[in-house]
Amino acid sequence: MDTLGALALATEPPNNDLMKRLPVGRKGNFISNVMWRNVLGQSLYQFLIIWYLQTRGKAAFQLSGPDSDLILNTLIFNSFVFCQVFNEISSREMEKVNVFKGILNNYVFVAVISCTVIFQIIIVEFLGTFASTHPLSLQQWIVSIFLGFLGMPVAAALKMIPVGSNIPRGK
Repeated sequence: MDTLGALALATEPPNNDLMKRLPVGRKGNFISNVMWRNVLGQSLYQFLIIWYLQTRGKAAFQLSGPDSDLILNTLIFNSFVFCQVFNEISSREMEKVNVFKGILNNYVFVAVISCTVIFQIIIVEFLGTFASTHPLSLQQWIVSIFLGFLGMPVAAALKMIPVGSNIPRGK
């Protein structure tokens, strides 16, 4: 999944803001303060979602019976994957809130995101024993996709937090 996400983000065409930045020297930070803010914020959000599902998921979804652990683990896995999918979309722009601008112009990005979602459906719904998953109900699919989607407003809110940028800017 990380490989597909990296491929999707690596195919983003350069924009004019990128050309205004000065080069980063050998001793410069590879990860900027803006990146740290976004990574730490999304990590905290995803940790809280996964932790909640792990500790309260059975009660929240009224899971019981011999398959309840497998269903819960599948739900956690599905929620995590959709958190990543929506985070990839949010990561198209490090500082701008409108991450959808020009998204359809990048066919590779759209194809990779689409393939990730299609593979996820196949893994969850059809590869049960092989992938240690259990088919989810429509409600469980909607909730796991919604939990992933909530990462987008979280990302937008994070982008409102000012951080001192350690990326030098050109004139």
